[in-house]
Amino acid sequence: MVERVDIDHVDKSLTNLISADVGGQICGFSDEYFASASNLLNPKEPVRRAGYYVETGAWFDGWETRRHNPEPTDWVVIKLGLTGSIYGCEIDTAYFNGNEAPAISVEASVLAGDNETWQQASWEEVIPKTACGPSQRHFFVLKHPRTGKAFTHVKLHQHPDGGIARFRLLGRVTPQLPQDTSSLFDAASIGSGARAVACSDQHFGRKENLILPGRGIDMGDGWETARSRSPDHCDWAVIQLGARVEVDTIVIDTAHFRGNFPESIEVLGIDVPTNTADTTDWSNVQGWQSILGRSKTQADKEHSFESSQLVNRGPFSHVRLIIHPDGGVKRIRVFGRCV
Repeated sequence: MVERVDIDHVDKSLTNLISADVGGQICGFSDEYFASASNLLNPKEPVRRAGYYVETGAWFDGWETRRHNPEPTDWVVIKLGLTGSIYGCEIDTAYFNGNEAPAISVEASVLAGDNETWQQASWEEVIPKTACGPSQRHFFVLKHPRTGKAFTHVKLHQHPDGGIARFRLLGRVTPQLPQDTSSLFDAASIGSGARAVACSDQHFGRKENLILPGRGIDMGDGWETARSRSPDHCDWAVIQLGARVEVDTIVIDTAHFRGNFPESIEVLGIDVPTNTADTTDWSNVQGWQSILGRSKTQADKEHSFESSQLVNRGPFSHVRLIIHPDGGVKRIRVFGRCV
């Protein structure tokens, strides 16, 4: 069963498992004559360019197929960037008005390794055929989330054809943790199950960007706060690590932040119970311990702090990145070993 909800009733702790910035990929599609299926995975909001035309017609920021589809649906197969359980999805038909997909459905599959291709996949329906409207965000939540499997691929259908701006598959990541507990891994990575749970400010860039893979493409995919005007100001973000770890190395990356990187940073840690429905007021939590003392940063650079530079190595379940006085950070990496 699927329930249509408004944005205020969407669980904010869920992750978009197919976004391009976590490695989501288009595997195949039935048609993309008017606009590319890859636009579905763009993490940025859709834009409109009214009056702008390309060879095939009006330009749209989304996936749009031909008219008069003779088949029941047009479809696109997507490889999840993060394997996980499915809790729902968002279908955004922004700026598609008169050419929007009238209805959608979603299927999912688990492919076993590299020997099985999406053409051979067995698909199971997770969201049945459901009506959509023009130029709006539609949120669909499963009353019984698919938690028993770590899905690897999804297949989005539009009935029968038309356009969709963005497709966001909402779920929980199945953490990819090393089987050997002596192995180092990045516990602050979204792929390890880390979550950005709180911050003081995210005026220009979301805290969730701190735990994404790679170094990004511009300042827009980092965490950036507003300019501060008060003395001794600092901003902070709290990351729930994918596992309790003893910290070995911390990396603070200011990639693309050149005139707006922090003057300095510090990192604190705490070891507390974790849960997915986190309602903690992190601004008032006591008991933080220093992991890395206040350290100068530079523009557009990966700053690596080895174990000999760390004050305390834990174990920790959460870290608190503090920036003085404000600015932008692209990524935080917390390399450690499971405890």
